[in-house]
Amino acid sequence: MIKKVFLLSLILFLGSTTNASNRVTYTRPGDMLKIPSSSLSRSPYLFQTGFGSEIHNFSPLNTSKGGYFNMETGKSGFLFGFSFTMAADTTQRAHLKESSYTAPVEFGFHIQKRVYTYQDVSISLGLQDIVFQNTEESSQLSLNSDELSLFAVVSSEKEVGLYKMNTYLGFGTGSLGPISTPQFDDDGSPQTVANDTGSTAGVFVGFILNTPYFARWGGIDLVGEFDGTGINVGLRIPLTSDYRLSLGFTHIDKLPHFGDSYWAGHPGVTLGLDMAVPRAIIQEPVVQRFGGPSPFVGDPRKLYPIEGETITAQRDSTLRIADFVVHSLRDSMSLMNNEMRNLIVQLSAMEQNSMFLEDSLKSLKLDQNVQNKNENDALRHLSRSLRFFYTGDYRGALQEVEAALELNPNLALAYARRGSIYYKLGDVQRATIDWNLALRLDAEYDDVRNILKALHENRLRTTSVIKE
Repeated sequence: MIKKVFLLSLILFLGSTTNASNRVTYTRPGDMLKIPSSSLSRSPYLFQTGFGSEIHNFSPLNTSKGGYFNMETGKSGFLFGFSFTMAADTTQRAHLKESSYTAPVEFGFHIQKRVYTYQDVSISLGLQDIVFQNTEESSQLSLNSDELSLFAVVSSEKEVGLYKMNTYLGFGTGSLGPISTPQFDDDGSPQTVANDTGSTAGVFVGFILNTPYFARWGGIDLVGEFDGTGINVGLRIPLTSDYRLSLGFTHIDKLPHFGDSYWAGHPGVTLGLDMAVPRAIIQEPVVQRFGGPSPFVGDPRKLYPIEGETITAQRDSTLRIADFVVHSLRDSMSLMNNEMRNLIVQLSAMEQNSMFLEDSLKSLKLDQNVQNKNENDALRHLSRSLRFFYTGDYRGALQEVEAALELNPNLALAYARRGSIYYKLGDVQRATIDWNLALRLDAEYDDVRNILKALHENRLRTTSVIKE
C-alpha cells in the first residue's frame, strides 16, 4: 500500500514546473546540506532531529531558519521526514531595521526509498518539499505546489585508508532545479528576475569525506555539494557519538552578492545541530529461549535478540569505539612494522660488518701467507749466499743477500751476513754499518755484539766473521 501511494505521488507531481525554493540547510533527510542522499544499508538510528539556520546579513541580522525530524522504517527502506522553515527577510538591506516583514512558516513533508543496491552503489527515489504554508491572504495552511521536488540520486561509498568517501549524483525538479537569478540595482534592491537556464529540473552532486579525527565519536565530516544553483561547503563536528555541530557556507560562488537583498539563492553562513537516537532492541523473556526458571549466566537476552531488531541501543557508539580501537591497532601495527624495518636495517648493518671483518681476516691471512713465502724465499737466498761465502765467491754471496733483503728487509741475519761479506771484501765501514743494523733489529744477537766489541778493541781476525 505504501509503495502504491509513493508511486502515485511521483506521478502526480512529475509535472511540477515552477521554480520557487526555500531549502534551509540541514533541514532535509540525509547528511548533506541541501541535496538528497542515499545509503547502502538501513540507518542505525531510530530517528534524527535538529535545526539549521543561514545567516544572510550580520548587521542588522537577517537569517532563515528551520528544524527537522526524520526516521527510516524497518525492512521497507522508506525514509520519512518532516521540516519547518522560515525564510529570511526580503526587504532591502538599507531598510531591514525598519522592516515589518513576517516570513511565512512552511511545513514540509519528505519521503524517499532505496530502490537498488549493488556492492558499494545504491539508488534512491523520492519526493521532497510537500510544503504547506500560511500566507497573507489566508490564515489557513495551503499546499505550495511550486516547491514539490521529485528526485533520483545515486551514491557510492568508498574507503581510502582511514578515510571514508561517499559521493552523490542525481537530478531533481522543483526546488532542486536551478533558481532564478535576480538583477540588482546599485543599492542592492532586486530589479528583475531572469531564469538563466530556462529549465525546471537540475543536476546536483556532492560528497562527504569522513576523517579519522575524533574517531571515537564517528569522525569529522567534510561536506561539499552543488545543489543546482551554487556550491555549498560544510563541516560536521561530533560533540558526542549522538550529537553533531554543523557549520558551513552556502552558494560561495555568489559571495560577492552577500550585501544584496535576500533571495532564494543568496549566499550565507550556516549553523546547525542535530541529535541521533540509536535504535533499541526488543528482547524476549529468558524462559522462551531456555525453558527453565533459572536465569542463564551472562544474561542470554543480550546474546539472542529477535531477528530483524539486532541493532542495540548502543550499537552506533559501540561501532564508533570499535572503529577507534581498530585505528589504534593499525597504529600499533604501523609502529611494529617500523620497528621491524629498523631491526632489518640493523641486521643488514651487522651483516655488512661481518662481511667486512671476514674480508679483513682473509686479507690478513693473505698478507701472512705472502710474508711467510717471502721469508722462506729469503732464507733460501741466505743459504745459497753461505755456500758462495765458503767457496770464496763473495760477490755471488753478496747478490744472494741483497735478494734476501728485498724479500724481507727486517731480517737481522741477512744484515749480519752482508756485514761479514763486506769485511771479507775489505770494506770495514760498510761491514760495521750492517752489523749495527743487525743488532738494532735483534738486540739479543750476541755474535754480532761480540764482533763489534772485538772490532772496537782491534782484536777482530779474519776468521772470526759470521758464517752462520
